[in-house]
Amino acid sequence: MIRVLVADDHAAVRAGVVLVLGGTPDIEVVAEASDGVEAVELAGRLRPDIVLMDIRMPRLDGIAATRKLRGVADVVILTTFDLDEYVFGALRAGAAGFLLKNTDADALIEAVRIVARGDGLISPSVTRRMIEAFAALPAPATPPASAGAPTARPEPYGNLTAREREVLVHIGRGLSNAEIARALGMAEGTAKTHVSRLLAKLGLRSRVQAAIMAREFPPDAGSGDHHR
Repeated sequence: MIRVLVADDHAAVRAGVVLVLGGTPDIEVVAEASDGVEAVELAGRLRPDIVLMDIRMPRLDGIAATRKLRGVADVVILTTFDLDEYVFGALRAGAAGFLLKNTDADALIEAVRIVARGDGLISPSVTRRMIEAFAALPAPATPPASAGAPTARPEPYGNLTAREREVLVHIGRGLSNAEIARALGMAEGTAKTHVSRLLAKLGLRSRVQAAIMAREFPPDAGSGDHHR
């Protein structure tokens, strides 16, 4: 049984989500919250598997609440707004999913199941646009090293193969699996496998999170072991 907490400041929205999920045999709504503070308190006490979280709420917004729930429950942002700053803010805060409120009932139920299995989910209507928008941003500048200070940057990719690093570079540029396959001369299914493996190795839930990471910490595609 997947235990879900629904957090939204609009009672009608909460009622609609509860109605959709309540008729599903493998999902149980264990509580409702009307703001971020209540969501954090209830989640800490009831330990649900998933929190469906609105972004704009009184006292504590959904992104701040998501940040507080790391390690407590998986959070799926369910919002009317698909603004870039909300999507990136939610992912940076640790959200496992991002859905729009116009998502139909079957898709919402499936999203809960997907996240409960340990996978990430971003609304299809915003996934590619978010990656492309992030890829278009200038890469962060590396600050000059002071005299005597170490010059090496943190290396989060030590367990990736060279091929996986190459795939990650292309994810950071906003390429789809098909485009990555063409760029690297491989089958699309092989590219998809590389993406799945690097996400698992990096502990990420989605390719959007991978794109953000690749932009903030550009991988060295030339290092590593192709056969590892």
